[in-house]
Amino acid sequence: MILFAKLCTFLRSQRLTVACFAVALAVVPLVLAINGQSEDDDVITVDSSVVVANVYVADRHGQAVSGLGQELFTILDNGKPQKIESFTVESTPFAAVILIDSSGSMEYRVSNARSAAIKFLEGLRGQDFAAVASFDSKIQVLRDFKASRDLPDLFFDLKADGMTSLNDAVVTAARMLSARPEKRRAIIVISDGADNSSKYSQKKALKAAFDVGALIYTVDMSPKDAPPQEKALMQDALKSFAEKTGGTFVATPGGAEMRHAFASIVEELGSQYTLTYQPADLKEDGKFHTIEVRVARGGLKIRTREGYIAPSRKK
Repeated sequence: MILFAKLCTFLRSQRLTVACFAVALAVVPLVLAINGQSEDDDVITVDSSVVVANVYVADRHGQAVSGLGQELFTILDNGKPQKIESFTVESTPFAAVILIDSSGSMEYRVSNARSAAIKFLEGLRGQDFAAVASFDSKIQVLRDFKASRDLPDLFFDLKADGMTSLNDAVVTAARMLSARPEKRRAIIVISDGADNSSKYSQKKALKAAFDVGALIYTVDMSPKDAPPQEKALMQDALKSFAEKTGGTFVATPGGAEMRHAFASIVEELGSQYTLTYQPADLKEDGKFHTIEVRVARGGLKIRTREGYIAPSRKK
């Protein structure tokens, strides 16, 4: 353990990502602190065996395809077709948590991250709810879920400082979403991706997102002039979160490109197909289950989360 601690310290000094073993998040007013819970423990307790799959369907040009009926959809769990319990096609409300990286590595770019968050909020519809949190070596909730676009003074006072707990922030966002009634849930991460302080591993953070059915959309804020190898390392975590949960990765945007990126995310969240099913013969073995959605129409691009992790039997 001493050797591992020294290795972590060295890697952190080099600004490399370290997935340290974890403890759970205890919520206190505004600041969410870490307390002692084993990495093997469930971060979020799942009381239902119903699986929610939010599905985005686009044409060859990337435009959303609407009006598809349930009879065109097939959903497979570990390769086996499942009975679709419910199917929602209308533009329904969603809940989102915006995570803003305010760590020291984001120096000179916090204002850009703040502007990105504002642009996302400006695009929300009246029925959508969004919360905002910042993260460095700790996670701070700046605004709980609201339908309004109002932001507190704390949001405008953000300063870049401390280390980066990206995985812990994702776990926190998932816990916040677990109490929401909306079936469409998203986590918007605005970060340079350089995690060097998390207590939770990326695997545990992904499980937390899977457990609440949250899609993760990541906006890369890494320096444009960063060395290619360093930039690739920064982007890897952001790309992984997006690809595995069915969200998207947005390369460092600016100006009109940034506005378009956030408008696209809001539009996508509001125009997805929401399918639910109860896996046949689901075992409480803690194993990963793949999800595949097929649509009986050619020329379409289908995106949903890669899967979920089955609950473990309580000891």
